[in-house]
Amino acid sequence: MTSTSTPPGLARFNTSPEGDALAALHEACSSTVWARRLLAARPYAGPEDLYAASDAATAELTAKDLREAMAGHPPIGRPKPGDPASAREQRGMAGASEQLKAEMLELNLAYQEKFGHVFLICATGRTGEQMRDAVKERIGNSPEREREIVRTELGKINRIRLARLVEED
Repeated sequence: MTSTSTPPGLARFNTSPEGDALAALHEACSSTVWARRLLAARPYAGPEDLYAASDAATAELTAKDLREAMAGHPPIGRPKPGDPASAREQRGMAGASEQLKAEMLELNLAYQEKFGHVFLICATGRTGEQMRDAVKERIGNSPEREREIVRTELGKINRIRLARLVEED
């Protein structure tokens, strides 16, 4: 279902030169395949159409595409320096104790050693403790199970980031 009034950010995205639109998509997700699929489907009638295209593109990412997407995400507890989006998304770790931060660093390293990529979770709205508990739980997963969880989490992150893009004035 689409809205009759196109949000300003979506209108701008729909009419942006290809390079600018691709750069905006790359800010949302580092997967080139994902960004190209969304770019190719422009213009979008409404935000829900864009989100549905994102969900479909995320569902079809190969293991290699997922690795490329994850490479754009800093470890939990260490937001990308100078990146307000990264800091905002990881706000739940900002007030964490030094002990919790140290524990997350250790867990991040163990997770990365096991799976070969950063621990990816939609951190928006989660506390440091919730993220710690999630990594502790997920580190026991098989690589196949974890890849599907990562795909789901990436989809959530992409939707949040696209919503910001759509609503920007």
